[in-house]
Amino acid sequence: MSKVPWMENEEIAMLVYPGMTVMDLIGPHCMFGSLMGAKIHIVAKSLEPVTSDAGLTIVPDATFETCPRDLTVVFAPGGTEGTLSAARDPETLAFMSDRGKRAQYVTSVCSGSLILGAAGLLNGYKATSHWSCRDALAGFGAIPTDARVVRDRNRITGAGVTAGLDFGLSMVAELRGQIYAECTQLMGEYDPDPPFNAGSMETAPVDVKQAMIDMAADFRRKAEDLAASWRG
Repeated sequence: MSKVPWMENEEIAMLVYPGMTVMDLIGPHCMFGSLMGAKIHIVAKSLEPVTSDAGLTIVPDATFETCPRDLTVVFAPGGTEGTLSAARDPETLAFMSDRGKRAQYVTSVCSGSLILGAAGLLNGYKATSHWSCRDALAGFGAIPTDARVVRDRNRITGAGVTAGLDFGLSMVAELRGQIYAECTQLMGEYDPDPPFNAGSMETAPVDVKQAMIDMAADFRRKAEDLAASWRG
């Protein structure tokens, strides 16, 4: 255990924007927060509080202008309408493109990969997303991949919402090694045992699956339209 890299100095930027899904941010942030010595920047267009899709308010501590340019990790969370807006916002895309081209790791959870795609950061890379919009990634030149966490070179993407915890642990292992990640997992008592088995398209009951497909149809269409409008 004496060889475990307890203290390092990673620079991690986590994008926030109105209408994001807060679990996409909080799950990875919890895991990144275990990295002793790392600096986590919560970054937005301004320092004004940002309200999530469920009404939780996040206060940024950095702007696009003040966030360090040379990052270890740049990260985008997902959402629905808020994500589509962020993925069309020139300032957000310029920030993600600039930091993404320089960062050691370019990452996302859930539909945050739409933002990476719109910023030109997934062209030619395997990536995942929430099941409702994963196929739309192809419009950005990405290779949609159905997995909880997908790594292709320095692009690491997580699937929908709660996959952010798996993504976060994977990133801790990437940055500090498996033992450090296992210590983080144990301290967080991350040992999922859900009361139902409807957490994936493969295991959900047919009626549940169809209800959610119908509910997500409008967002899926808008995500596909976003990708279709991408010009590279």
